[in-house]
Amino acid sequence: MAQQALPVRDARLGKPLGTAGLDGEVSGVALLLPEGGPSGVRRPSPITKLAVRPLASRLAKAGRPEGLTAHVLHYRCRGWNGSAADPARDAEWALEEVVRRYGEVPVCLVGTGMGGRAALHAAGHPAVNSVLAIAPWLPDPGADGAAPDPVKQLIGRQVLLVHGTNDERTDPDLSYRYAERAKKVNRDTCRFEVHSDGHSLHQHRSEVLSLAADFMLGSLFARDYARPVRDALAAPPPLGLRMPLAAGFGASLRH
Repeated sequence: MAQQALPVRDARLGKPLGTAGLDGEVSGVALLLPEGGPSGVRRPSPITKLAVRPLASRLAKAGRPEGLTAHVLHYRCRGWNGSAADPARDAEWALEEVVRRYGEVPVCLVGTGMGGRAALHAAGHPAVNSVLAIAPWLPDPGADGAAPDPVKQLIGRQVLLVHGTNDERTDPDLSYRYAERAKKVNRDTCRFEVHSDGHSLHQHRSEVLSLAADFMLGSLFARDYARPVRDALAAPPPLGLRMPLAAGFGASLRH
């Protein structure tokens, strides 16, 4: 008997978080793109969406006074799937949906792992103001003759990459090399290293969440960046692309 084709599913946006602005108006959106794998056409595991919820909630809370809303994107399938680049296509759909719902508001794409790659790919959409890629999964351009991922779509965007130096799932050296190429076409690119931390960045979770919130608020709502972020954006390579994320980053901002 012939195998039945899997049903075609649509991408969708998760429920909005943080829509209780002072005047009820949405003035910016954080679009979160979860983890995934290199391949797979089945429905994504719900664990990937749950894993990014604390970050979505933190960003929604930080941006609530400014009228921020946050959405977690639900992919059609769990894999990147080669040239299909399914999560990047889903992100492009989601950006169109954000514009349909909220009008021309600035969007910060926030991706983790495979979602970080999708965020970087989709950055050329006119609604995108900034991109935050956390432990992004990026290909090795020298492997199997693969072409380097594009960077020209980042021109005019604020771009921040964050990676743990002990990440054994996604290679931090590849994210450095990507950031190095991106910096050549877009000076508003920086990268932070979380020393001794792994892929999930559990050891320095509070610092990473604080860094993400600071970058988002500065990019979407023109708030002043924290000094380390300003320094990283201004510094030439390699300094601005290997900026250490200091312990206590979040606590220092509260004083």
